Amino acid sequence: MTSPDRKKEPKTPPKKHLPGISAKRLEELIEEATVDAYGDSEQATALFSVIEDNMVFPFVTSVLGIKVTVEKVDLTSDDRIVAICRRGKEQQRIPLSDLPLPDPPPEGWEWIEAYREWASGR
Repeated sequence: MTSPDRKKEPKTPPKKHLPGISAKRLEELIEEATVDAYGDSEQATALFSVIEDNMVFPFVTSVLGIKVTVEKVDLTSDDRIVAICRRGKEQQRIPLSDLPLPDPPPEGWEWIEAYREWASGR
């Protein structure tokens, strides 16, 4: 029995990965991208490079129920990778950790999943 004064901790939702991609495969991708990178900054830059080289841009996804075009990715000054999204004349940078998975996912999406896995352990 729990005490009435004790607040319930919110449950953390389970990680959702790209269908068919295992945790082992994500680790292999991370290792492949960061093998020659030392420290978080170099590793973030390495992951940015493989995402930029392997993703097919542009692609469409939905953010808060609104379709946006993801034009490219960018690396911020604090070593986060963001998606450059556009809708009409408006443009917004969205952290890759928050970018919804489109259906079907574009070619190269597994690299975003690898980045998310790496960033969650930083």
